[in-house]
Amino acid sequence: MDDTPQSHPPSSSQECHAPTTTRRHVLEISTAALGGAGACALAVPFLNSLRGTQTAIQQAEEESALLDVDVSDLTPGAQKNVIWRHWPVSIQRRTPQMQEALKSAELLRQLRDPYSKARQQPLDAANLYRSLNPEYGVFITVCTHLGCIPTMHDIPGLPSSGGFFCPCHGSQFDGAGRVLQNMPAPYNLPVPPLFFLTSTKLRLGMSKADPHFDINTIQQI
Repeated sequence: MDDTPQSHPPSSSQECHAPTTTRRHVLEISTAALGGAGACALAVPFLNSLRGTQTAIQQAEEESALLDVDVSDLTPGAQKNVIWRHWPVSIQRRTPQMQEALKSAELLRQLRDPYSKARQQPLDAANLYRSLNPEYGVFITVCTHLGCIPTMHDIPGLPSSGGFFCPCHGSQFDGAGRVLQNMPAPYNLPVPPLFFLTSTKLRLGMSKADPHFDINTIQQI
């Protein structure tokens, strides 16, 4: 008789119960982990899209902002600089002599676009002064060549109208922001949309005479 102990196979319940529970737990944990990862993967672009939307809204609000400027402190011949839509804007109060110089035949002959035919200004500024009021000149002082910042400087040898000189490549503009011939800059300085709230306060960002004017559609800025 064989006295060797016999190993008895586990019952079916013993054979399956523990491993099945372990696999179930693993599956549950894996499913939960994958679900969490999937939710995170979906949440990231969603949050980014929200941030992008907020940034776009902020940018649109910023770009459409109106800026009121008091010019009552400007004496004839003086200027002030402000920032509008991230661009430098020069506001100059012209003397009677400067206003006359802007109409000088001697000056007009030297200009590339003396009558403002290129779309660099609203319709109400397409005149010899390139302004609503001849007493005030308002320009975005960004050179139309490569974007440098011109400074106020009369054009030597021509009637004194006020003017601008670009220190980067030498482009010269008269007191109405009109570029001289044979200069690197291809266009006149841009004129922003504006209107006068009072005789000494102007609002940048809107043209009453040209309400559909969009500064982004001009030839060059």
